[in-house]
Amino acid sequence: MKKTVAIAGAGGYIGRWFIHHFRDKYKIIALSRREAVENSDPDVEWRKVELFSITSTIEALKGVDYAVYLIHSMSASTRLNQGSFEDTDLLLADNFARAASANRIKQIVYLGGILPKEVGIQKMSKHLKSRLEVEEALASQGIPVTSLRAGIIVGPGGSSFEMIHHLIDRLPVLICPKWTLSQTQAISLRDTLTIMDASIGNESLYHRAVEIGAPEVLTYKSMLEITAKVMDKKRWIFSVPVFSVGLSKLWVSYFGNTPAKLVSPLVESLKHTLTVSDNLRFRSKEIDYLNFEGSVQEALDPEKKLTDLPRFKREKGIRNTVRSIQRFPNTRHRSALWVANRYKVWLPTFFSFLINAKETSRGDIGFYLLGIKKPMLQLTWIPDRSDIKRQLFYITGGWLVKRFDYGWLEFREVLDGKYMISAIHEFVPRLPWLLYVNTQAKLHLWVMNRFKKYLEKYKSEV
Repeated sequence: MKKTVAIAGAGGYIGRWFIHHFRDKYKIIALSRREAVENSDPDVEWRKVELFSITSTIEALKGVDYAVYLIHSMSASTRLNQGSFEDTDLLLADNFARAASANRIKQIVYLGGILPKEVGIQKMSKHLKSRLEVEEALASQGIPVTSLRAGIIVGPGGSSFEMIHHLIDRLPVLICPKWTLSQTQAISLRDTLTIMDASIGNESLYHRAVEIGAPEVLTYKSMLEITAKVMDKKRWIFSVPVFSVGLSKLWVSYFGNTPAKLVSPLVESLKHTLTVSDNLRFRSKEIDYLNFEGSVQEALDPEKKLTDLPRFKREKGIRNTVRSIQRFPNTRHRSALWVANRYKVWLPTFFSFLINAKETSRGDIGFYLLGIKKPMLQLTWIPDRSDIKRQLFYITGGWLVKRFDYGWLEFREVLDGKYMISAIHEFVPRLPWLLYVNTQAKLHLWVMNRFKKYLEKYKSEV
């Protein structure tokens, strides 16, 4: 009987190639933010999911044995996203772990990044630190996680290799910054997929992190040289001891034809040496690794084509939606219930000259401005989806709100209580958009920053 495997990030580079290679071996559930209406491949079931919603993710993972998690710095699904990529990824991973636990998933296979050995966690780039946090969050609900840590994955359509490809294609002379002399071990898409396949259901890899890469140790500069050779392009490539990381981001983004949002965290990571540790090396299956030159040849092969994605339903969403995610240190390990209750008390106290709060006996709360009888914001507590580690409120009214049927505020503990996250999802403001962005949106961030400082001060005084 085929194993049922859900792919989170099925429409991305690795997800699509995994489906292409293994749709006959597994019963694949492809998760997508949009609803598929015409699917040319009956062997693949596409399910719509909102990964920011635990309820939606639980529903999407029903009947699944194993899950492959390929979510990295998700593109914004709202018009305004007030949250860093690392906080967003942490929240999504925590959601997925809770949903996997609710469905008793046997294993999550996560494709992350090789970690540097020369520096501690605190000195890692935000990008790599975030990858480690995602590993920990996915494992936080007790589901066995296999973390496959890779460097650059070289294959057709891969963003990291596409950067290299575009740089060689567009520049006859490449003045490379010092970080291009850092060492790494790339891996071909072919070998990555083989290892992913060998990891699914492999109990010897449960609760483990393994590092994957071809034996060949290269610098990023030598990768550029090899790529130029394969492309038959004569290029002058040399390194200089200057060129700040900040300038590198602009340079790679512009000439590498890659969005700055993707380039920025990636370049921060490239300053590290990212080679495979002997004690973490993948050994569960003998792999005849493709070298970098062979990987580039395959990546540039015009015959390597994917099957088409299904046609997705064009959804008429509410335009001016907002998501805002903030993380607080939780050094005294307070519960989400405690933090939510403190917020109810603190906000009207902090704005005592402007705002008062009225809470019902069941925990619903309305915030009122001055003497206005209609609340500016009405929150309805959802007890059956709340617990001591997560408090959920639906946004159900208020003259600051345009949409009352969808949108929620939550406080939750993540990473076993190490941090607290406050998040507003799918909020639709009533104010005109430009006015909102320049007033209420900025005020919200300022207020949450003040609340964070209040919690820190409160904890230091108790």
